[in-house]
Amino acid sequence: MVSTILQTFCKILRGEMPSAKVYENDHVYAFMDVFPQTRGHTLVIPKSSRARNFLEESPSQLGALMQGVQTVARAVRAALNPDGLVITQFNGSAAGQTVFHLHFHIIPRWEGQAVGRHAEGGMADSNTLRALAAEIAAKIESVEPAPH
Repeated sequence: MVSTILQTFCKILRGEMPSAKVYENDHVYAFMDVFPQTRGHTLVIPKSSRARNFLEESPSQLGALMQGVQTVARAVRAALNPDGLVITQFNGSAAGQTVFHLHFHIIPRWEGQAVGRHAEGGMADSNTLRALAAEIAAKIESVEPAPH
């Protein structure tokens, strides 16, 4: 299953597989997780990296990647108004990594609402994911920092 998911990420980047796109720039691609742990669970992946995890990424790539993660996280917060956000990334199978392609999870949290286990509830409805992606994407411009 791990290699299948890794291939899925590569296919999404190449445009060979559909995704509910939230954001894209020269460095990152963000899309809705099809097995969300909460409403609005979003993934951010680098577009030109071969790193399996954060520890393998080159320092020269991290700045643009982290800026993309921050932009998407701000848009998720602006669109969905959660009480908090979990921004996470796993390094190695012992840490819970199951997809060996560098990626970040942005998981909105609301007080009193439990977080589901990944893939526990099955695959989310694609129309629901596209609607959430559009809602979050509509906030990108208002939260994206001005170029330096």
